[in-house]
Amino acid sequence: MAPNAKPPVAKLMDFGKYKYEAAVKARESRKNQTNTVLKEVRFRLKIDTHDYETKVGHARRFLSAGDKVKAMIQFRGREQQRPEMGVRLLERFANDVADLGSVESSPRVDGRNMVMVVGPLKNKAEAKAEARRQKQRDEARAENDRKAKEKLDTSSAEPVTQSIGDAFPAELRQQAEQPAQAAPAAAPEPEQPAPVEQPAAAKAPAPAPKPGRPTPGPRPGA
Repeated sequence: MAPNAKPPVAKLMDFGKYKYEAAVKARESRKNQTNTVLKEVRFRLKIDTHDYETKVGHARRFLSAGDKVKAMIQFRGREQQRPEMGVRLLERFANDVADLGSVESSPRVDGRNMVMVVGPLKNKAEAKAEARRQKQRDEARAENDRKAKEKLDTSSAEPVTQSIGDAFPAELRQQAEQPAQAAPAAAPEPEQPAPVEQPAAAKAPAPAPKPGRPTPGPRPGA
């Protein structure tokens, strides 16, 4: 070491930044971590068709989410003497979910029960990624439908610029545009003769005085 050389300076580490980065890495690792869960579906040997379809629907949902399914048949009484019926029921179940899972453990008797394990064709991470992509597609489709509806509402609200005359057929419009023809002149009414003035009625003669007492004449010596 040269006599004039300075000793190296130790870099101080920011402990808060280190803790933050470590927490981010741990969170990312937990986010990508997949935990396969074993789901259980129970049957009866004399299960009804509707109940069987309901159980198959649950199993398909579990397999599509990346979980394993444990199918179990519970025998009661004399049903334990007919294990082949349980095998046929489990084989039917495996065929109904074959597009989402495959048989990992063939049917086996476990006390009074018969058990079969079906594993998913897609692991948990792939199932999550597929569900995320499907959700994004659904959201995009819903957004497009909303925009199309808004556009339709806006176009329907625009004022109508078509005039009333444009709504009539072309022939009617042409007839209306042509000048109206002059109506034929009406025939003159015949002149009424002037009323003839009637002569004044002749004066009636004065009525004769009624007979009565004679008019007295002048008195003598008056």
